[in-house]
Formats: sequence, C-alpha cells, structure tokens
Amino acid sequence: MKKDLFKVRLFSLAGLLGFMLTLASCVNEEVVQKATNTGNDNDKNLTTFSTGGPESRTSMDYNSGAFFWEAGDYIYVKDDDGIWQKSKNAPTAKTSYFKFKVEGKFSTKSSYKVYYPGKNGINNQVTIPAIQKQAVPNTTTHFGESGDCGTADATGIKGGKYFSFKLDHQAAYLVFLPFTNNKVLQHCFLTKIEVNSDNDITDTYTLDPVTGKLKDIGTGKQIILKLNSDGNYMNGFSLKNTSADVTTNGAFMVIKPGTHKLKIRYWVKDYSFWNYGLDPVEGTITKTLTSHSFDKNKYYNITADLNVRDYDGNHYYQWDAKQQYWYGYEWTKEEGEKQPITNLSSREFYAQNGSDPRYANLYFPGNGIKYNAQTAYFNKLPNANEMSWYAMYGAPHFDADELWSSMGLLYKGGVWLKKKSVLIADGNYSTEYSADGITDMRTTYKSYGNNSMIMVPPSTAEANNYFYLPFLGCYINGSLLGLGMYAWYWSSSAEPRKEGIHINAYYLAFEKGSIGVVSYIRQNGNIAQPFSDFGDN
Repeated sequence: MKKDLFKVRLFSLAGLLGFMLTLASCVNEEVVQKATNTGNDNDKNLTTFSTGGPESRTSMDYNSGAFFWEAGDYIYVKDDDGIWQKSKNAPTAKTSYFKFKVEGKFSTKSSYKVYYPGKNGINNQVTIPAIQKQAVPNTTTHFGESGDCGTADATGIKGGKYFSFKLDHQAAYLVFLPFTNNKVLQHCFLTKIEVNSDNDITDTYTLDPVTGKLKDIGTGKQIILKLNSDGNYMNGFSLKNTSADVTTNGAFMVIKPGTHKLKIRYWVKDYSFWNYGLDPVEGTITKTLTSHSFDKNKYYNITADLNVRDYDGNHYYQWDAKQQYWYGYEWTKEEGEKQPITNLSSREFYAQNGSDPRYANLYFPGNGIKYNAQTAYFNKLPNANEMSWYAMYGAPHFDADELWSSMGLLYKGGVWLKKKSVLIADGNYSTEYSADGITDMRTTYKSYGNNSMIMVPPSTAEANNYFYLPFLGCYINGSLLGLGMYAWYWSSSAEPRKEGIHINAYYLAFEKGSIGVVSYIRQNGNIAQPFSDFGDN
C-alpha cells in the first residue's frame, strides 16, 4: 500500500526477524538456549509456569535474531479459588528462558490461563500509554512499559506443579523507518513520533479470558513516542540515512489492534541554528495512511521518505521591480557578497535608487486613481480587493508546527487559507470589490484586519479546501526580519493616496492570530509570488 512518500508493509514476527539483525524484547521470548533456573523447583508451595522450552516455540527464523524476556516482567494467573496470583519472581536481566514461580492452588485443572499485562498492567488489565519512550534506535526493550501484553494457555498434568506456555501477544506494533534525501533534513534529528488515529489506540483494556484479545473501547486517539536519551542520543535519532535503516533510527510503538486511519507526525529538530547563535527549530513532517487493519501479534513496517517544501529565497521584491531584491547577490552564490539568510542579519547591497532594476516602481498617478503594477510578473499577483476576501472569508488557520525550509535552514509557522475556488463557491470573492462588497481598494483607500484566526490547522477532511502560506518575513533596508514569525505578501495594487512623502502599495500581512490587508512603502522587500505557486486554485 502506498500513500504519498511512504510505504506500509506487514510483517509477521518471523518476517521482522528476517529484516533485523537483533531485536531485544519480550515480544517473542521463546528461544532455545540453556535454561535459566531462577527458583527452587522443589518449593512445594509454588507452582512453576515455564516458557521458552522447545515445546513452546513460535515459528521463527532463529538464525537472524532473538527475542527475550526483560528484567521486571511478571505474569498473572487465576488460581483454583479464583484469586489473582502474581508471579513471585521475574527476570533480573534479559533471558530467553524463564521459570515463573506462582503462589496459590493449581491442582484441579490441567490448563490455566496466563496473563502478561505488561509492566504497567495488573492481572488482566493492560495499559497502552499515550506517552511511550525509546532511548536508542533499533530496540524494543521499552515494550514492557509501552503496553506489550499477551495471554497463553499453560498446560501440564492435573495436580502437578509444572505448566508450560507459549505467549500469544495481543498488541500490534508499528516499526517506523524514516529516511531523507533532503540535505537540510540530513543534519537534523528525529525527537518524537506522534500517531493520531480516527479511533482509540491507547487506554486501559481488559484481556478477554476466552479469546485472550484486548476488549473494551477506549478514548485515547493519540500516542507520542519520545526518542532520546543521555549520551549519543540526547538530541534524538539521526536522519542522515538516505534509505530505510533500522540501526540508524528504527523506532517502535505499541498500539491497540484494529482498523485505524493513522496520521503520523514526525517531529524533527534542526540544531544548526546554533551556528548562528540562534535557538534550534523543532516542528513536524506529516504523513497520512489510508484506513488499514492492524492485527495483533504483528509488526507493521512504516517507511517514510521525509521531505519539506522549500522556499528558495528568490521571491523577495520591492513593489513592481523588474528584478528580485537580491538579484546578483543570491545566497546560493559560492563567492562574494550574499543576501542575509537569518533574522536580523543585513547587507547593504540592495537597490537604493531608480537606476537599479531591483528598485520599486514609485509612480503615483494621483489620489483616487487606480494604478496597477506594470511588470508582467507582478500582474500575476492577487489585487488588493482579492486579498481582502482571503483575509476576511478565508477561514485562516494558524499552523505552528509544520516544517518548511528556506535558504538552507528549517523553519515553521504559517497560515492556511481557503482556496480561491472555495471562496468563489461560497460567494465570497470579487476582483472589482473588496470584502465589504462595496469598496474598490484600488480607487478608495481601505484596510482590513481579522483577529479571528483558528489556532489549529484544518482537519484532514478539510485540508483539500485550503492552501498554505509560510511566514517568510521580509527585507527592510537590507535586513531580514520575521522569517518564521510573520509574512508580508505583495498585491498588484498601489495605494490610491499619498501619505506625506510615502508612496505605498497594498500587501497581505499575517502573523500568529491575525491577518489583514494593509499598505506601506514600496521599497520594502516583501514576497511577490502568485498564490497558485502555493497550491491555490
């Protein structure tokens, strides 16, 4: 199954072992090794429930890897009096074979139901936590705390003191294998993975005594897997790999089995800002899976080719200029003076008079006279009237986390607006009149402001009705300002009045919480780019 830039593959436990060199976990603990005897077999007050012997193997390729019980794993069994009994002992280290010692009366049957509720569970109650933690790549030692669970029918001789069992795991497991060919992302780190479902994947559940499966309907629809530890992984897991590599950043999550539609947000952090004396940027790259059945006792390998939309830094212009603001001084030049690429940095090599084709068109025909941009490129931009409809009726949604790149660095922050086609269908769009339905901003000065911004991105169901404009900031007198914090996007319309010595033009301005159409001097280096370049239609 393919969706966007990632693939989902289903693996049984045996298939996963064929893929991985080593995976330590209690997911399948039956491996033939020398028995580890952790109790006294002659203790007449305890019954032994043993797992790991040849008779309790699952079908696996043992030549490629092994699974283990981990320290602190306990089992629970109901005795003949219906009393829950917790094993008196537990492994103290990773082991492939273990004899659990259980108090209570076990003499009336030849078979007893064994429950493994994970390290956060008790009896037959299992908690799949909403926050899971993995310290290093390519390990499942955290599964016990993450809701791994199972049941088994332990069999033996009626009246005997020895029962053997093979655990049937009741959770489903996601294996995340992200990679990237984006050079900006390759020096970043994966700090957490957030999974959102259309139904419950996390809560406290009951292991059914008949089927052994998880029952009950929970309410938790989001799980966050945190990926870091002290030492080599304090910043998270590396994204240097250009193809799936479980040893570099393989991450594992436990979820409730079932049919789920999952939206996966990969949280990525860019520490390279430290090179400029700035704080790191952390945000998300989102992938969405179609609805899929996630069965118990199976691994699902989710590969994701991570990428972000890039904004090249070549679309800053003074109003109606013939060339972009830093033409000849682009940040991609190998030598010489270049445009500034971080906030508050500046250069003096910007256009400062009309002899430079990068300089603004300052023609003013007179008060109340419409004047549109003269260059073919600027005439592709929305006019001031059209921009007002986006601002006032575009249902602006703030997006705090989705990542994008510009000039070699990661940023986040922007606004989602209804597409032109949606505004037209809603009856909320006009080229000739602004959002009040009366005023033509090209002949009568008017500004608009909207502080009713929705502070979350559009839902998945709504997403196709919107397009995204990032916080690309602007240049003023050669200084870069507001990149990742706000944005100014030029319109094709001049302001129809003169404010003292200032000759202005309209632009769309927005930041967290507010959006509007205003005007200011034409020499500012705002973004000049058709909205169709951003997905508007």
